[in-house]
Amino acid sequence: MDDKNEKLNNQSEDKKTDENKAPAVVLDNADTASNEQSPKQKTGERKDSKFSGRPFKKRKRDDRFSKGEKDEFEQKIIHIARVTRVMKGGKRMRFRACVAVGNKAGKVGIGLAKSADVTAAITKAVDQAKKKIVNVQIIKGTIAHELNHKFGAAKVMLKPTKQGTGIIAGGSVRIILELAGIKNIVGKILGTNNPVNNVKCTVEALASLKHVDVPNNQPKIGNKNLQKDGEDKDNKKNI
Repeated sequence: MDDKNEKLNNQSEDKKTDENKAPAVVLDNADTASNEQSPKQKTGERKDSKFSGRPFKKRKRDDRFSKGEKDEFEQKIIHIARVTRVMKGGKRMRFRACVAVGNKAGKVGIGLAKSADVTAAITKAVDQAKKKIVNVQIIKGTIAHELNHKFGAAKVMLKPTKQGTGIIAGGSVRIILELAGIKNIVGKILGTNNPVNNVKCTVEALASLKHVDVPNNQPKIGNKNLQKDGEDKDNKKNI
């Protein structure tokens, strides 16, 4: 009986030692696995087998859209008005913007747009003006001939002048002439004082200009009379 009890006691002790050893092995494996992965994560290496050993590289910021090119057209606001429309539920208020656009080198255009916000109305008007560009022929800083144009109740008169005169015009007509790049001109508003109609009339007048072919004459050096006098003196000396 004593031998049997001793064998049972020995077997129970062996089982206990095995149970105590097993979790120790598991913990060792987990610790080693965590220790093996931790340096890779610290160095910034990928866990995949394909990219093992390659460090992460941060992607540089794409600044393609931040570097915008400068617009060749200059814009000026001619008139901003608050307009209302009577609806079934009441009045709906909006803003109307009239904007002129030009490059001061013979190109000019106007746009008229509405929106619930002022800035949105201006941007819409600028986009519309760029689609309606008019080319103006400028000869020595002025126009080719006189213009008398009518648009609705607006009447505008434009006259070419000599160099050094400048722009003699007022109101919205002056803004259009400056953006077109005309330096010497006389303008007069003969009809209504509505800036929108006057601007439209001025742009239509500039669009109706006749194209003139300007010959490229070479500049003459000296005076003909002085050259003739010098030739006559030389001939007298020779005689």
